[in-house]
Parts: sequence; structure tokens; C-alpha cells
Amino acid sequence: MTTLRLDLVGGAAGDMLLAALVDCGAEPARIEAAVNDLNFGAVRFETERVRSGGVSGLRLTIVQEGDRADHGHEHRAWRDIRAGLERSSLPAGARELALSVFERLAAAEAAVHGVRPDSVQFHEVGALDSIADIVGACLALDLLGVEEVSAGPFPIGRGEVRCAHGVYPLPAPATAELLKGAAFVEVDETEETVTPTGAALVLEWMRRRPVREGGTRRTIRSIGYGIGARTLRSRPNFVRAMIETPASAGDVPPTDCLVLETQMDDAPGEWIGVLVERLMEGGALDVFTCPVQMKKQRPGVLVTAICEPSRRDALLDLFFRHGTTLGVREYPVRRTVLERGWITVATPHGDVRVKLGVWRGEVVTRAPEMDDCIARAAAVGVPARVVYEAAWRAAGGA
Repeated sequence: MTTLRLDLVGGAAGDMLLAALVDCGAEPARIEAAVNDLNFGAVRFETERVRSGGVSGLRLTIVQEGDRADHGHEHRAWRDIRAGLERSSLPAGARELALSVFERLAAAEAAVHGVRPDSVQFHEVGALDSIADIVGACLALDLLGVEEVSAGPFPIGRGEVRCAHGVYPLPAPATAELLKGAAFVEVDETEETVTPTGAALVLEWMRRRPVREGGTRRTIRSIGYGIGARTLRSRPNFVRAMIETPASAGDVPPTDCLVLETQMDDAPGEWIGVLVERLMEGGALDVFTCPVQMKKQRPGVLVTAICEPSRRDALLDLFFRHGTTLGVREYPVRRTVLERGWITVATPHGDVRVKLGVWRGEVVTRAPEMDDCIARAAAVGVPARVVYEAAWRAAGGA
């Protein structure tokens, strides 16, 4: 399982969380394009490398094209935001996650104002930059293949914050409502360290993608720092994001394997097919065949299996029982593999799962699941290749 660990050193805000995930390797250009496709307004992402408390990280600013001086006081109804997200072309996982974050925010606002959630009018959260923070952060989570999320306690200070309705104590009323039942620590700050957007994102991520396993050996794939705009007096103002995977799933160190191989010139093709299937079922990591020229100029087939050393005896038994060979060669090899992850992308033909290959924190391969492509193609009457190419592009393929 790929896990996102969040250290909320300076608090939690939407722009800081999004910046941290971009710093971990999520593609900002793709996120920006997805936000603009929502048709709530055009935005542009600006990033700069800055320092907070001696730590270098990323500060991300969302600039609204044709910006108005009062854009921070825009308001949108929750039902309008929901409709826009439901008809969007966002990948299914990111869309559902963003909808659930807004649902949590709407419930908190409704409790504060004594209205029904469907009647909620978002003010600061309804501004285009806040929508971009929420949608962008949820999409970034999907792009990084995150399946589990954990976070430390929220740091909460004392002071006041000015909102659309006036001046309120910290934490702001909606934030306080969101934090019911959540762990927090009191810090010596008078600035708003946790915003409603930041609280809703972190809490909803942990609810929908909880950590299921503990105590396993893990490796850190990438680290990102999202730097906030304010300067705090008692602590650096950043969120640290660490993408972690089980140690055995990393791209280093290489693992020791065996190659078992033999060639046959007296086995029908049907028998070779059965042997390959049995070897894969028997635990081989990979099996392949090659045509070869054997003694007496007879055409033959070379069958090669790669396996873990513990599977040697079982695979040798299959070679001898299902093949016609009198001997199998073996030699040790070392194998380095990419870390694998899955995302689900939306295409004009339906949702398709895509396998990601990650090397040193960067997605370097994208492979749409062919069974999904075939099923979507059959349902809408297009060639499977059309669905495959659409899924590959949706997953970030150039």
C-alpha cells in the first residue's frame, strides 16, 4: 500500500497541502488543466521554491485569470459546486474524494449557521482558488497513487480571524466544527493555522483512505514540503508530506532471482502453451519463449522462467512433467523492479484502471488495464485501441 504521511508542523491549509503533494511529484500542469475544465473560471498555478525555518519547500499560488480585487469574497452554493464536479471529467477516484470533502464542509457550515447542507452558500471556500485547492489536492492524491493517509495532530492557536461574516475566534467556527473528535495540540500562535479547507481535506482523506497495516518495514519514496504564506512566530509554517511504500515494493535494492531455461525440438506448440501457463501458475515471476535453431538444424523453442530461489524445486518439477526436456539450466540473476501503483481515469468511453510504474519518485510508465479497455470498447462500440489511447492520455501520457 502506498501511504501518505502528513506532518502538520505549521497547520493545514488547502494551498499548503496541494504544494506539498506537487513537491512530492504530482504534475501541476495536469492538475491546473483539470481545474480549468470544471468551467468555474480560469486559473493559473504559480510555484516558487522558498524556505521556512531553514527548510526548502514549495509555495503554490493560484492566480485567477482576469483577477478581481474582491475575488476572495466570491460565494457559490454547495449544490452548484456539486453539480459541476458530478459532470466533470475528473478521474472517478479524485471526483468522489473532492465531493466528499465538500460534503464534509457543507455539513460543518450547516451546523454553524443552523441551515440544511443543501442551502449552504460557501464564501471563502466557494472562491475559485479554494475550489482549485480542494480539487487539485484530491487529484494530486490520485496521481501519486496514494491508498492510505495518516496525519499528526492539528496545531491550534488562539486569536481572531476575519471572515466574510466578521471577526471570529480561532479556530474559526467551521474549523472548530470540523475538528470535533480530532486530535489537536495548542500552540503559541495568534494566526489561523488550520483552515476549514485544510481540516476537511486531511480528515476526509484519513476517513476514506485509512491506514490498514502497521508495523511493516517501509521505505520513503518521496518527500514534499508545502510552505504557507504567513510567518509564524513559534514554528516553521509548512506541511511535510512523505510518500511511503512497503520496503519490499521499492525500486532498490535489487532482489536475487533464478533463471531456469531449456530448449525443446520435440514438443507440439500446444504443449509449450500448457507448460508456460503452469509455470506462471506455479509462481514464476515471468515466463517467455523464443525460437531457436537446435542440433541437426531442427527448429525448437527456448522456454525461460524467472523465479525467486524458493520456487526453484516447484518449477523444475513443472518443466519435467509438462515438457519434453531432459535437462534445465539455471543461473542466478539480480532483478530491479519499478514500484507499481494503480489509478482510475475517466475517458469518454468509461472509467479505466491504469497501472503506474514509479522510478525514484517519478511516474515513468503508464499502462491501461487491457481487460478494462476491452470491456469499455465492447460497451460503446469502438476499437479497444481507442479506449486504451484515451486512458493513456488521461493518465498523463504525452
